Amino acid sequence: MPEKFRVEKDTLGERKVPAACYYGIQTARAKENFPVSGLKAKPVFIKATALVKIASCRANMRLGLLDRKRGVAIEKAASEVSSGSLHNEFIVDVYQAGAGTSHNMNANEVIANRAIEILGGKKGDYSIVHPNDHVNMSQSTNDTMPAALRVAVLLSFPSLLDSFKNLAASLAAKSREFDPIIKSGRTHLQDAVPVTLGQEFGSYASSIKSSIKNMTASLEGVRRIGLGATAVGTGINTHPTYRDVVLKELSKASGLKLVKAADTFEALNSMADFTAFSSSLKNTAVELIRIANDLRLLSSGPRTGLAEIRLPALQPGSSIMPGKVNPVMAEMLNMVSFQVIGNDLTVSTAAAAGQLELNVMLPVINYNLLQSIELLTNAVNVFTEKCVKGIEADKARCREYFEKSAGLATILNSFIGYSKAAEVARDSVKTGRTIKEIVLERGLLSENEWTRLMEPKAITGPMDLKRLKKKA
Repeated sequence: MPEKFRVEKDTLGERKVPAACYYGIQTARAKENFPVSGLKAKPVFIKATALVKIASCRANMRLGLLDRKRGVAIEKAASEVSSGSLHNEFIVDVYQAGAGTSHNMNANEVIANRAIEILGGKKGDYSIVHPNDHVNMSQSTNDTMPAALRVAVLLSFPSLLDSFKNLAASLAAKSREFDPIIKSGRTHLQDAVPVTLGQEFGSYASSIKSSIKNMTASLEGVRRIGLGATAVGTGINTHPTYRDVVLKELSKASGLKLVKAADTFEALNSMADFTAFSSSLKNTAVELIRIANDLRLLSSGPRTGLAEIRLPALQPGSSIMPGKVNPVMAEMLNMVSFQVIGNDLTVSTAAAAGQLELNVMLPVINYNLLQSIELLTNAVNVFTEKCVKGIEADKARCREYFEKSAGLATILNSFIGYSKAAEVARDSVKTGRTIKEIVLERGLLSENEWTRLMEPKAITGPMDLKRLKKKA
């Protein structure tokens, strides 16, 4: 049975739109014009767009600009969208017309047609509710889309924050668990002075906590809302108090703490708040890469690598090598982090491409920023649960490396002098014998003196040389 259509008109002419669809002619044109990636708007962005429409509708009703009958229907339709309904009607590719006009009209048409339906009309009868005149009243794509992205970021952040707090807490728990385990430190990937495995994991926890602080601080700029700026920042076609009223309504509808942008022109032409937040995500990704690589290195082996820790075995690691198990969660986290770094570059270059009163590259900023949040949230959650919480230490291997490390010679500096300690270290590397063996053989220290000097707690922090020398 052939699909039924309705005919809609816009400034470019007429075209058929599937009768069952809630989107209209401008969305249909955008679908036709941009068959680029197959990627659609993130659900959180659709929700945020609907919240902006709700706030604008309420403000326009309060100011007497929109009659209550239409306004109530528009608000109900937009509320359905914000709750997850009709998301399949948002069909515009993320790579679309500049500034997000296609997405904005997609939202206007869907909400208008659903409102028409609520009022008992047929889709496409825009004399009842018009996408531009009523749903888009007191708005421009240029101020609604940045506002929607700000709301979407703020709505997404709590889940991101929870995932990183869980990671930090799990790393801190491992730090406490591994605190008694002494091992060789390494700098330049060469033997260095001793550390505890707990100290290493404690540093990872601290890095994640610092990243949380940086991300949270950079989020504050995202709270600045420029609704009411309309096309270029002048606020044309809005009521004099619209900006204040719509901000209150958006704060209420979203449940978010929002503030009014001090300069409406900056709110349209500058993407600095987004680049600052994106940069904090990038910096966090850099830390995640470093931590993931450390875990891969520390778990390398199991026979020919460091093998100081064991990561949970989650799946076979090779289609040809039996019994091989790979650090798959750390590898996944690396790949996600690389993507986030790439996304930040896209956000930065798109932000720099703004011209005069508007940055038209918002759609690509939008997609990359929200993708980074989503990827990091999901990746960190599974990495914490499937990797970090199940890490085990090989105490014997850590102890063995500690005892064999040439870095132990450094501890001897204050007791036998740098030159003699350097000779001991050189001979240890040359002969394969331990520092201890050479020191005892040469009578530089006795067995008891060596044991007292090498107390794990004494040599993995600031050293009380006076007390240690007395003991020695």
